[in-house]
Amino acid sequence: MAAPGAAGVPAAVSGKQEFHQLLKNLINPSCMVRRQAEEIYENIPGLCKTTFLLDAVRNKRAGYEVRQMAAALLRRLLSSGFEEVYPNLPSDVQRDVKIELILAVKLETHASMRKKLCDIFAVLARNLIDEDGTNHWPEGLKFLVDSIYSKNVILWEVALHVFWHFPGIFGNQERHDLDIIKRLLDQCIQDQEHPAIRTLSARAAAAFVLANENNITLFKDFADLLPGILQAVNDSCYQDDDSVLESLVEIADTVPKYLGPYLEDTLQLSLKLCGDSRLSNLQRQLALEVIVTLSETATPMLKKHTNIIAQAIPHILGMMVDLQDDEDWVNADEMEEDDFDSNAVAAESALDRLACGLGGKLVLPITKEHIMQMLQSPDWKDRHAGLMALSAIGEGCHQQMEPILDEMVNSVLLFLQDPHPRVRAAACTTLGQMATDFAPNFQKKFHETVIAALLRTMENQDTQDVENMSDDDGWQFVNLGDQQSFGIKTSGLEAKATACQMLVYYAKELREGLVEYIEQIVKLMVPLLKFYFHDNVRVAAAESMPFLLECARIRGPEYLAQMWQFICDPLIKAIGTEPDTDVLSEIMSSFAKSIEVMGVGCLNDEHLEELGEILKAKLEGHFKNQELRQVKRQEENYDQQVEMSLQDEDECDVYILTKVSDILHSLFSTYKEKILPWFEQLLPLIVNLICSSRPWPDRQWGLCIFDDIIEHCSPTSFKYVEYFRWPMLLNMRDNNPEVRQAAAYGLGVMAQFGGDDYRSLCSEAIPLLVKVIKCANSKTKKNVIATENCISAVGKILRFKPNCVNIDEVLPHWLSWLPLHEDKEEAIQTLSFLCDLIESNHPVVLGPNNSNLPKIISIIAEGKLNETINCEDSCAKRLANVVRQIHTSEELWLECISQLDDEHREALQELLNFA
Repeated sequence: MAAPGAAGVPAAVSGKQEFHQLLKNLINPSCMVRRQAEEIYENIPGLCKTTFLLDAVRNKRAGYEVRQMAAALLRRLLSSGFEEVYPNLPSDVQRDVKIELILAVKLETHASMRKKLCDIFAVLARNLIDEDGTNHWPEGLKFLVDSIYSKNVILWEVALHVFWHFPGIFGNQERHDLDIIKRLLDQCIQDQEHPAIRTLSARAAAAFVLANENNITLFKDFADLLPGILQAVNDSCYQDDDSVLESLVEIADTVPKYLGPYLEDTLQLSLKLCGDSRLSNLQRQLALEVIVTLSETATPMLKKHTNIIAQAIPHILGMMVDLQDDEDWVNADEMEEDDFDSNAVAAESALDRLACGLGGKLVLPITKEHIMQMLQSPDWKDRHAGLMALSAIGEGCHQQMEPILDEMVNSVLLFLQDPHPRVRAAACTTLGQMATDFAPNFQKKFHETVIAALLRTMENQDTQDVENMSDDDGWQFVNLGDQQSFGIKTSGLEAKATACQMLVYYAKELREGLVEYIEQIVKLMVPLLKFYFHDNVRVAAAESMPFLLECARIRGPEYLAQMWQFICDPLIKAIGTEPDTDVLSEIMSSFAKSIEVMGVGCLNDEHLEELGEILKAKLEGHFKNQELRQVKRQEENYDQQVEMSLQDEDECDVYILTKVSDILHSLFSTYKEKILPWFEQLLPLIVNLICSSRPWPDRQWGLCIFDDIIEHCSPTSFKYVEYFRWPMLLNMRDNNPEVRQAAAYGLGVMAQFGGDDYRSLCSEAIPLLVKVIKCANSKTKKNVIATENCISAVGKILRFKPNCVNIDEVLPHWLSWLPLHEDKEEAIQTLSFLCDLIESNHPVVLGPNNSNLPKIISIIAEGKLNETINCEDSCAKRLANVVRQIHTSEELWLECISQLDDEHREALQELLNFA
């Protein structure tokens, strides 16, 4: 640590002045000073922290920034740290905290600081109401009530602010104090002299209603506050404050019935605000959100107001036309963050939801009339919006649009040749959405027409690019290292990308229907792996490869091999040269899937050599990047913003690591032990991943790679056992469930595929697996997948290595842990083993006098109910036979189902019907 005098950081804190200096250092621009101050602050006992912070908050001589920091820390201490600190304070200190906080709120003159103190007041009040609703701070509640009855506007604001933050502050006295609450809200919401009071009271009223979302009686009692809330919505919007409008959206979402008596007024106000171009985009979108949300949460109510819908849809379409003539649009790979805030994007989403909420019978006639006019407009923005509107309503208007689908599709196809690139892109998008909304009929009726049109669009664009090469206007040039410069007519990029995505969709869905176009599509797509002008084009090109190979397989192995020869080399090279992480991950994923399609022998020696060098470079780069990030964390300018950037980089690196794992998985599962000599060039790097000092994602994916080796390359895999034996066992105790899951899965496949060499390791694994399963929090959402892998691993050891364990001792425990709910693949494994045990009449499983059969029936019913048991699974019929056998004994059957609810009984009946 630096010398205290030099940095101004006290080595310890024993008095108020030193604590004030510490608070100053917590907001010091120097990273080093802040870090030292944070360490000192964390080591201050809770009692001292509380008293020092409260004093600093009230001490006006400390300066606003110091008081602001103290308020933030005190709020955190009394919220997330409440249980650790407050109950351990002496009773006199607890009393002083309450008294001091009331005085601080009452006497504070700085408006911003007063709001922060109100926040702290609300946090403490929330924590001092117990589960029965008893308020253990009656003085605080009395202060609020007195504030309501006072003539002091500032105290009104205090009471409203606290009540808005914590509308449950009255606890179990709320029912008796409803008149007081209503008086507070009513008198403030009618206050014409103080707009801020009116706004805050409207927000507080909304918060109170939302906090009582199941109290229909209260809605009626507080309904007469709604006109005031709506007036506050209107007034605050024109004061550049959308907070009350946001509260109205929450009411529409959570308690739409509250709006019932004034629904027409609510809708008319929303319509007015939505159509007022003087308001900000966000405010107009929030106003529209009220209407759209009500279409989802109060559909029957809204359907009665067809006049509002007839007015809202033109407003929505008008917002969809709100597009910018952005020259850089053509160079954008994907939507920018600002695009998601645009009127056009928000309105398109709103139209989609409105159609789904209200249905096509109401929405289509109104919308179609406007769309047809927009498509005939000379303004490209109208044509673009019309197409996107047609795309948006397909799902909600499915039934009504199906009979006129021919007309709709033929209309859209015309716009693939539109002179404006964004209209062409919109046409591609609309066709893609229609293909999804109207599948499978769309594919059957239109695939030939649409595919031909898409190919024509792409080829025409390429031809146009070449013809216009002499004109630099509208061209973008990219220099790739020492290679030549590449140029492209940028106006066609988005249409090209969308057309590529459409071809991917068709390759995935049509298979046989695409065969006659396969060669033409492959010749288009493979060169696009190097299309550096638009990331989404390269993504689509990569994504298409395994699907195109599946299509080619229909023409026989020789044709498939020829196509793979055309694809393979460029695909491997793209893994080595792709500069963008998102695109690279898609290329690597595509390569892995392609290996699985092609099978063993698909890579020649040159391919394997090149691939090995590329993967080695990726792994070495992964470690190097981690070292560089650690260096940056020690630099003087390191702060929270830098840390967030470093974490983003780390996530990208880890994602590429997962794709390295995917490629290795495809090779191990396809080539089996034949690939191991090639793999050994990567072995030191994979071993490095599972070192205890590595970050947990490294260990997770390193273990996954060894899991694949054990599963697919055994018994030869045992030659590497000393590399992964202890890491796999030790990582069963890791704090991260993802690591425990990877370790547990590896122990399970050792038993299932590993051979006799793994017997001792399986014996060592049992107590570690059992310990994880029996941990108190093993079934929490965070841990359950890892725990279920442990249960499955125990089952695999019992099933495949029975000599490694005392079966009679462990089997009853294993049965008690069933069923598995979350990991469907492992759940099927356990049910298959359960079938083996039942069919062999295993006495431990059946229990004395078949006493375990009710438990077994419950497990089977749960498996069917949560869709683990699928009629296509091999063990479904076996389980159905078990149920049928028990069903033959009426007395036994009744005993088994007596503890089951109706849903589980229905699940069993479905299984019986299947049998």
